[in-house]
Amino acid sequence: MRPLNYGRHLVEDDDIDLVVSVLRGDLITQGPMAEQFETALAKKVGAKYAVVVSSGTAALHVSCLAAGLKDGELGITSSMTFVASANAMRYCGAKVALTDIAKDTLSMCPTSLSKAIQRHPEASVVIPVHFAGLAAESEKIRKISGDRIIIEDGAHALGASYDNGRPVGCGDFADMTIFSFHPVKPITTGEGGAVVTNDQELARLLRLYRSHGIEREVERYENADDALEGGQRLPWYYEQHHLGFNYRMTDIQAALGLSQLKKLNRFISLRRDIAKRYDQALTGLDNLSIPQQSTSYRDRSGHHLYIVQFDLERLGKTRLEIINILRERNVGCQVHYIPVYHQPYYADHLEGDRTDFPVTEAYYRGCLSLPLFPAMTDKEVERVIDAVRSIVQ
Repeated sequence: MRPLNYGRHLVEDDDIDLVVSVLRGDLITQGPMAEQFETALAKKVGAKYAVVVSSGTAALHVSCLAAGLKDGELGITSSMTFVASANAMRYCGAKVALTDIAKDTLSMCPTSLSKAIQRHPEASVVIPVHFAGLAAESEKIRKISGDRIIIEDGAHALGASYDNGRPVGCGDFADMTIFSFHPVKPITTGEGGAVVTNDQELARLLRLYRSHGIEREVERYENADDALEGGQRLPWYYEQHHLGFNYRMTDIQAALGLSQLKKLNRFISLRRDIAKRYDQALTGLDNLSIPQQSTSYRDRSGHHLYIVQFDLERLGKTRLEIINILRERNVGCQVHYIPVYHQPYYADHLEGDRTDFPVTEAYYRGCLSLPLFPAMTDKEVERVIDAVRSIVQ
C-alpha cells in the first residue's frame, strides 16, 4: 500500500512534454508561455485579466499593493486560514482584524464581518477565504463590505462556482481573486499563483508590482526625454515607479499550468466523486461530523480539502492518537489550519483573544483533513473509509 497524503499532484505525460518543449526552447523565464497561461486562465474563470506570479502568497501581496493598502491602514480576513491571508496585509504595513467563521461553511461569517466593520469602519480591504474550495455567502459579503476592495482568497477554489452558478474569479463579488498552484491545489505549476480581475488599472498595477515596479510603457514615463533619441524609444530604457518585487512566474511553470488547466474539469469531477463517496460512508457515524456536506455545496466546491471533525472528548482519544492510528494504515491527514490568532507573531498585532472566535475554536479542536486527490483509486478511498470507521465505531 502506498502511503496516502492528504493531497497530491497529478502530472501526466502531456504535461511533461509541454514543459520539456519549453526547456528545449530559447526562453525559460517569464515569456510567451506565461502570457498564454494568463489568457487561458482568464477565459476559464470569466475574467478580463489574469496576472501570474511565483506563488499564492505573492498573489495576495501584489493584490494588497494594487488595492493601495499601506502603513497605518487596516484589512479584514478570516480567522481560519493559512497565515498568508493575513501576512499579505502586514507586508504592506497594514493592521489586521479577523472574523469568526460560519459553522457549516468554515468560511468568513457575514455577521462577524459586520461586527468587524462596525469596530473598524476605517477598514479598506476585505479578504474572504474560500475554505476547502467552497465560495460561501459571497454576495452577502460583497454587500456588507460596501465600497471596500474585496480580494478573494481563492487558493483552494479554482474550478469552483458561486451559488449563482458563475465561476469563482469572474468578478461578480470581488475586485480581485487569487489562486494558488501549489502541488496539492486543483492544478499545479510546482509553486505559483495568479490574480484575476476585470479592472484594467488593477491589472496594470499587479504587473508592475510583480516585476520590481518597473514601467515600460512610453506614455507613462516621467522622464520621457531620457527615453527617446531622435523620436525613437531607447530599447534599454525603463523606469521604476513603485517599490515592486521579483514575483514573476517562469515559462517552465506556466507550461505545466497551461497543460494542467485543460484538465481542471476532470480533476474537479474526480475530487467531487471522492467527496461524495466519503459523505455516503461517513455521514451519521457517532462522534464524527462533516462540514460542507450539503449537496448544494458539494456540487459547486473546488474540493481542495475533505474535512471531518472528531468529538475527541466522547471518543476518549487525542487528535495525535487518531493521526497515529491512521498512519498505521498508511492514511495520512493534516490539520487545516491553526487559527491565525494562535500564532505568536499575531499576539502583538491583533486585538481580542480566543474567546472572540468561538466557532473557529470549536472547529479547530477536532478537525482533520482526509486524503483527497484525483489519482486516488477506489481501494484507497475504501482504505480511508475503513480507517475512519475503525476509530469512531
